[in-house]
Amino acid sequence: MELDDKAPETDRIASPQTPSSLASTRRNSHIGQGDLEKALSNHEDKDVAATAVQRVDPDIVDWDGPDDKENPLNWPAKQKWANIGLLSAITLLTPFGSSMFAPGVPQVMRDFHSDSEDLASFVVSVYVLGYAFGPLVIAPMSELYGRVYVYHVNTFLFMVFSLACGRSTSLSMLIVFRFLAGVAGSCPLTVGSGSIADTFRQDQRGKVMSIWTFPILFGPSLGPVVGSYLSEAAGWQWNFYLLTILTALLLLLAIVIQRETYPPVILERKAKRLRKETGNPKLRSALKSTKTPKQLFLLSVVRPTKMLVLSPIVFGLSLYIAVVYGYLYLLFTTMTFVFHDQYGISASNIGLVYLGIGLGQFIGLLLFGAYSDKLLRKLAKGGEMKPEYRLPLLWPGAIMVPVGLILYGWTAQYKVHWIVPILGTTLLGAGMIGAFMPIGTYLVDAYTIYAASAMAANTVLRSLGGAFLPLAGRDMYNALGLGWGNSLLAFIALGISPMIWFFLKYGEKIRTHPKFQLNL
Repeated sequence: MELDDKAPETDRIASPQTPSSLASTRRNSHIGQGDLEKALSNHEDKDVAATAVQRVDPDIVDWDGPDDKENPLNWPAKQKWANIGLLSAITLLTPFGSSMFAPGVPQVMRDFHSDSEDLASFVVSVYVLGYAFGPLVIAPMSELYGRVYVYHVNTFLFMVFSLACGRSTSLSMLIVFRFLAGVAGSCPLTVGSGSIADTFRQDQRGKVMSIWTFPILFGPSLGPVVGSYLSEAAGWQWNFYLLTILTALLLLLAIVIQRETYPPVILERKAKRLRKETGNPKLRSALKSTKTPKQLFLLSVVRPTKMLVLSPIVFGLSLYIAVVYGYLYLLFTTMTFVFHDQYGISASNIGLVYLGIGLGQFIGLLLFGAYSDKLLRKLAKGGEMKPEYRLPLLWPGAIMVPVGLILYGWTAQYKVHWIVPILGTTLLGAGMIGAFMPIGTYLVDAYTIYAASAMAANTVLRSLGGAFLPLAGRDMYNALGLGWGNSLLAFIALGISPMIWFFLKYGEKIRTHPKFQLNL
């Protein structure tokens, strides 16, 4: 069941300890008959309407008032930030692992006696393909069994598959385990925003989301820096051994520190405890769904695909991000060869060239954080803060991405001083943030109750772009050269940019049109 994260804050009654206190709770609840009838007649979500009925039921278990310490929103700041700090560390580790291996690819190809350029690219990007499939299973599992179990299981699997990558004895074996590591590694990227929503109130989430988002974006840029030195000094296998060691340490910390934050699971545990204490088998959670676990799972799996296929806005914006994300990983899989062949940079130092993208991402994140909410308030002019007011910030990114690609491609082809193509990648990194952040924020604002599904749909298409577009990189550069090859990518980015204007002008009409009001 999809639940509004504000529900625990607005419709609280004292949790029962005995049947008599339950009856008293019912009499004193601020949910009156009129509110109940309104909920039943107006609310489109039958599960939430059923919850409204249950909340005047004396057998319902809810929070012990607005200050209940079991409610993650009321946890002490130290406990909240311990959870978020650990989550951010795990979130950094999995994108870090996506690209850390890139500088070691030439060693892998020599060890496994392969000269296939397609396989050299795919062994890196197949990890991101796992990101496309993982969320479809991981997201519904977190709604059925809670966040913590899903985090622990997938962190353990990520550790196992990373170790298996390092112990691989063939290229096909390495590709399979890279894919599985990507599936497990998608967990913190999929569930993290939900954990933040569980723990922080709406007016506090912007800052926390920025802190949590940065590792997702910076991790892939930092990975090759470490990987280049490690591969040169100890061999490509140690990229995976280091990941295994770091993951094991974080898993141990998580088992000790991390706590469940998902309200339906917490209340269900409370109801189970009270059933045992009171002997009343009828006690049940206020957030318990009327659907069976199988129905919930199938509904959650289908919803992202349904939104992606049937919503023009979700599909269009996800396609735009998929192209930009694909460019990022195309560069990750080719920059090692470009800077080694064109500039003679050694294998041990080649990872430093990726820092240009990371610097651009950091600059873009700072600029977006500084202007996004200000622009929203300015355009709203004291009125409704429409989701479409997030989209104008797409324009700077739509300009920086093609400019960065052209600058990088032509200066690298003519061997202009290495700092100039690096500046091109910096523009690309900033432009990528200019695409990611406005679209991500828009999807959360536009599909509030189904924001997780909208983001999952976005992640699926984005990850497919990141997995398959890089496969064309080496062949494209061989056929067109670095200059025209990157110019082609720039022209494609410019060609799809008019959709920004289209959604700015017609996005609200499309979003609110009855034809596109999906029955989710």
